[in-house]
Formats: sequence, C-alpha cells, structure tokens
Amino acid sequence: MLSSEHPILEKLLPQHRAKVLDRLPTALPLPVTANLISHEDYWRRCCTERWPTCDISHYGLSWKRLFFERHLQNLVEHFIPDLMDTGPICDTAELSKNYVRRLEIQQLLPPVRVEVRREDEADDLSDSGSDAAADLPSMDHFDLSLIAASLCDLEELHLVYGVRGCGMNFEWNLFRFTDRDCASLASALQTFKKLKVFRLHRSKVDDDKVRVLIRSLLDHPSLVHLDLSHNQISDRGARAVGKLLTRSQLQILDLCNNNIQAQGAQAIAHALARTATLQILNLRLNQIGDEGGRAVCNALLQNTSLKRLHVGSNELSEPTATALAQVLSQNTTLRSVHLSSNRIGQDGGTQLLEGMSENRTMLEFDLRLTDVGQENEFYVNQVLRANQERARAQRKQLSTSGLDR
Repeated sequence: MLSSEHPILEKLLPQHRAKVLDRLPTALPLPVTANLISHEDYWRRCCTERWPTCDISHYGLSWKRLFFERHLQNLVEHFIPDLMDTGPICDTAELSKNYVRRLEIQQLLPPVRVEVRREDEADDLSDSGSDAAADLPSMDHFDLSLIAASLCDLEELHLVYGVRGCGMNFEWNLFRFTDRDCASLASALQTFKKLKVFRLHRSKVDDDKVRVLIRSLLDHPSLVHLDLSHNQISDRGARAVGKLLTRSQLQILDLCNNNIQAQGAQAIAHALARTATLQILNLRLNQIGDEGGRAVCNALLQNTSLKRLHVGSNELSEPTATALAQVLSQNTTLRSVHLSSNRIGQDGGTQLLEGMSENRTMLEFDLRLTDVGQENEFYVNQVLRANQERARAQRKQLSTSGLDR
C-alpha cells in the first residue's frame, strides 16, 4: 500500500485512507513516506512522538515541513567529520528538497581530536616525516556545499560554528571557523539563490573570512537580512560589508558585538548614504567612536530608508550627539534610535533635546546610561509620547478611511 513503486494510498476512499494513516507507524523509512504521504495528521504524529515541543507557527503551519527541517538540522548538528559518513545527510537533503525552507543549525562539530603523547611525537615525525601531519584529522565541519544543490529553495540559514553545551570539556578549538569551512560555505551561498535571511554568529568570523563570504553574496537576488553579530569583524571586514550594501537589497544588517572602529563605520556610513533599501542597522557593542558616529549621522541626512539605528556601547560622546541632533531635526524616516551606554553628557543631552523638539516622527529613543540628565531625558520622553499619540491617531484615521471604502 505504501510501496514506492506501486503507491495506492491516494486511491483509497477518504474514510479508509484516514484509518490507514491513523494506524501507520511513524518509524516507516523516509524514502517511502517522504513523497507518498502529504497528510498533516501523519506528520503531526511523527513530530510529537519525536520532539516534546513543536510549534508549527514557525514552519508555515506545516507539520511536514517542521519534521523535515528539524530532522535535517539534527543530522547536521550531530555529524562528526572524519568519523561519520555524509551519505545519510545528502540523502535526507534530497528527500527534503520540496519541504525545507529554513535551516537553524545551532552547532557544528569538529573532528574528534587524536591525542598524541609528547614522547611518541618526535619518534613519529622522525619515522614518517610529513606523513604524520597528513594523518591528523582536519578541523573542518560539515560541508554545506554537499547539500546545497538539494536545498535550492532554502530561504533562511542560521549557523553557529561551535559546540553547544560543551561544559567542562570546553576548548577554543571547538569554536573555530576554518578557511576551508569559509570556502565551502561561500560556495553553498552562491547556490542558495532564494536565500532571504543569512545569520552566521558566535563563530569567530574575522576580516579575511567575511570578505570571502561577502564576495559570494554580492548582487544576490533575494538576500534582505544579514546577521554577522558576535564575531571578530573589524574595519577591513566592515568595508566589505559596506560594498555589499551598495550591491544588494539588504533591509536588515546586524553587526553587533564585533571590533568595528571609526574607519569601518565610515565605510558603512558611505554605503548607507547611497542605499535606498536598508531599514535596520545594528552596530551595538563596537568601538566606532565619535568619528564613526558623526559619519553615520551625516549619512542619515541623505538616507531616506533607515527606520531603526542601534549604536549603543560605542564610545560615543557630545560630538556625535551634536551630529545626531541635526539628523533628528531633519530626518523624517527614522523611528527608533538606541544610544544607551555612551558618555553623551548634559551638554550633549541638551542638543539632542533641541533636535527632538523639531521632530514629529521618532517613536523610540533609548538614552539609558548616557548621563544626559534627568531633565533632558524627561522632555525627550514628552516629545516621544506626543509623537506616539500622533502616530496612533494617523493609523486609526487610515484604518477608518479603509473601512469607509
């Protein structure tokens, strides 16, 4: 009845088909069930028997999609290079190609490291020369390019090159994104033409590696969200990201918690002044300083697309506040600015208040831990409340006019 050569499930009467599906074991081989069973009740049983928590709202309300995405994710996350065969993952990816739209890989394991005793190491090198080094396991992780062709409809990819929950077994080598990893990932990215969201975080990505990745993303037809937060990107890498801004349709860029300083911020600001698509920019926890802060603010005098800016914890002070005050008085697109944990000071707070007094569109302004003074912060919040009330009234008016039509 479920033979892949002679399927008759769909030929059964609806009431008979329902009884058969209710009795089918969930342990049937995927090569048989993947393309023969589309009924959601069967895949719901497969999911709930395997995972205690299942929320299909994150999977397009499809139990089948949830099963295949999480099943493939589990295979990739527990794959050990040099010890396990890639065949099962490649086969599963091929079976999943019509159902997988997002992969959220929360860990990628390195090969098992072989311990070599120091007293034996010298003997090995003398006996076998360079062959000993060739026998050592590589530091590569699973090569995503092996399954890229099967996942040509992938829309979201979230990656962490590291080990989750290693506890007392922690070693820095467990969190290493190698050059070969980078090359294979760049190759895979070029295949994912429908990719909209790419997140590579907590993976020690440096300037050289991010430049390789960015080259593979230039002129990408679909990418709108790029998250490279919590890495080791500095100014050279930021310049590459700036180039991507001018050669893509990015709407969200997250570079939180990297090593970007003034020159990197200037490169991003130069691109920001030229892009018409970016809506959210997160530079929190970098070191762009006032030189970089002023460059970003000057770009916002020309940019008409950015709605949210986060520059918290960036060693900013009064000069940046002066530039931002001008932005607040002229820019009508910006809706949210996070400036927290910077030494803006009372004088900088006064200038920000002057800029806000002419602003009618800002809805959120985070000034925590900036020493702008309670009075300045109070009056800024008064302006924000007035803007929020105005925005609510406008939405209500638009809603009413829509109903009248």
